[in-house]
Amino acid sequence: MGKWNGAASLLPRSFPIRSAAAHALPGCLALAGVGACTWVSFRFGQGFAFTGFLFLVLVVLAALYGGFLQATVVSVAAVTSLNYFFVPPLFSFVNSPANWVALGAFEFTALVISRLSLRARLQALEAIAGQHDMERLYETSRRILLLDSSREPGQPIATLIREIFDLQAVHLFDAGSSATFQSGEDLPGAEQRTRDAYLMSADTYNAGTRSWYCALRLGTRTVGGLALTGTEMPKLAATALASLCGIALERVRVRQREFRAQAARQTEQLRTAVLDALAHDFKTPLTVARTASSGLLAVGGLSELQADLVNVIDQQVRKLDHLASRLLRSAALDGSGFNLHREPQRFSGMTGAAIQTLEQAADRERFHVSVPGEEAPVFADRELIVTSVAQLMDNALKYSEPGSPIHVQFAITDLEVVLTVRNKGLVVAANDRERIFERFYRAQDTQHMPAGTGLGLSVVKKIVEAHQGSVWAEGEPGYGTSFSISLPVAGGRQ
Repeated sequence: MGKWNGAASLLPRSFPIRSAAAHALPGCLALAGVGACTWVSFRFGQGFAFTGFLFLVLVVLAALYGGFLQATVVSVAAVTSLNYFFVPPLFSFVNSPANWVALGAFEFTALVISRLSLRARLQALEAIAGQHDMERLYETSRRILLLDSSREPGQPIATLIREIFDLQAVHLFDAGSSATFQSGEDLPGAEQRTRDAYLMSADTYNAGTRSWYCALRLGTRTVGGLALTGTEMPKLAATALASLCGIALERVRVRQREFRAQAARQTEQLRTAVLDALAHDFKTPLTVARTASSGLLAVGGLSELQADLVNVIDQQVRKLDHLASRLLRSAALDGSGFNLHREPQRFSGMTGAAIQTLEQAADRERFHVSVPGEEAPVFADRELIVTSVAQLMDNALKYSEPGSPIHVQFAITDLEVVLTVRNKGLVVAANDRERIFERFYRAQDTQHMPAGTGLGLSVVKKIVEAHQGSVWAEGEPGYGTSFSISLPVAGGRQ
């Protein structure tokens, strides 16, 4: 659609159709002026040049306000008057070169002035149309900002655009939800063309249906499509409207993500508070129960069956006490007052201490530790790192083949020390390797294996990240899973 066609299309809407008499008024007035100038000039004896100049002014006015056709009529009347009253022989219509020169000058002037006038009017109409489009775009953006961001914005936006721009129909395709929203008439093929605009990332105009099909863009990314039916708005306005829709959809998505993130944070804070309260409530009765069971064993005098039962009670109480301690530790890591007490430590020494925390000698013997000759110290809180490594040891024992060796290896660089615990058995699926470090998450493949709380690896991640380190899992097809912890060396990156 050309530049002038878009403005010219506004002529019927911008100006009412004038009557034939009103339309011909500039030409009639100019003809009357030709007659008046002829009488005045002839009456006072003015010559050809003076009268021709007056006629030229009238031709200019006729071309400016009446157009080329009326200016041509005035030109012919002016040349006829000059020829009859001011070119010898007077009172005759004998042609002379002066008549043709005058007619040519008048016609050239009429043509140039009429074209310049038309162009000026079209530019004025285009400016008015552009200003009108800007006002409607502003109104659209203002009302979009007032939409409820907690609801799906597609349908309200489509309805709002159709009402403000007075369109026949609007189709809006949101690639994020793969949904199409319609307002107005249901035109055959409009929905598919809207999707095609998104897929091809192109803006096209269909003159037959007077429809724009535009892609919604955010920078270089295409996020949807927009169809505007029943309009001859310029491309600039259509693409600006499409960009506004894309920004509006993305704004709502960002707000919704913020709401979900805020709700998740509040849920996590509530969960942490509940865990902390439960762990403290469990600690007191567990301490009493453990003291009682240990006292019964110390007093003696129990039968063999009674001693076995008390031993079972004592072991289970120890497990519950360990679980309560883990819950308290997890809650403490989430607290705002959590502080590290870091000192230069040997990672291998802390790993050895973690292995020694295992109760069963058979479990301790399954670990094969490989330490390089020269080991750079790490800057760490010894108690917390021992806790995190012990958790990896516990996982390796739970999810490895019974009696299989568990390999503990160290890799040292100038910047970090990496501990890897590698066991044979369960291979954690690729899509679970990130999520197993989330609190209370358990991989699907572990449902039939020893029970767990889903807290251990989340505690490991919290501790390691507090030390500016990282933790990750890798699966080895046909063998098992390895967990790695990297910590910065003392004096290296902080």
